Amino acid sequence: MKRKTLKQLKAIIYVLLLTLGGGWVGVSCSEDKGTTNVYENWQARNDAFVASLEDSLNHGVGTWKKFKGYSKNPQTGGDYIYVQVVPTGNESGQTTSPTYNDSVRVSYEGRLMPTAIPLNGKGYYDGSIFDTTVYGNYDPKTNATARFKVSGLVNGFATALMHMHRGDTWIVYIPYSLGYGGAEDKTLIPPYSTLIYKMTLYDFAVEGATLPKM
Repeated sequence: MKRKTLKQLKAIIYVLLLTLGGGWVGVSCSEDKGTTNVYENWQARNDAFVASLEDSLNHGVGTWKKFKGYSKNPQTGGDYIYVQVVPTGNESGQTTSPTYNDSVRVSYEGRLMPTAIPLNGKGYYDGSIFDTTVYGNYDPKTNATARFKVSGLVNGFATALMHMHRGDTWIVYIPYSLGYGGAEDKTLIPPYSTLIYKMTLYDFAVEGATLPKM
């Protein structure tokens, strides 16, 4: 288990209090002393957020991309992930990408969709962090990393990796249909949540091979 940041510990305490209070509804907002649910109409709001990414794809600043969620049958329909490429100067210039059965070494920071009302009255306008390898500012040169099998990840995360090259840093927007869907057993992730990952691919190895140490 990775060491938790202070922000994550606060988020865990928040979720424990929330669970004792009855799930993902009736969140108390300290600013107005009333009862405000920051996840009200969460599914519809996430749907609208993902739909708005089409505008970013067509008119957004920087390089945006769109990829259909991975399927063993590429002819079948499916939802898309949206990607914003982050230039870092660390790109390798290579053209090969991991496949579904490969292992990868990555760093990442996963957030929820931004909320109009900050959780507990402060601190989460950018969307709360639910998982990360990053401690402090995101820096591909110093981030801690994790190793995964691509096939063991949610579809949207796996899809992004299978289009990345060594050294790439992307911000990846994953609709809940390619994430955890309506699952209610994810402690820091409400049902129907868009997953937003800032992620860097450092290396990958084919099935059966060992990933080089960093």
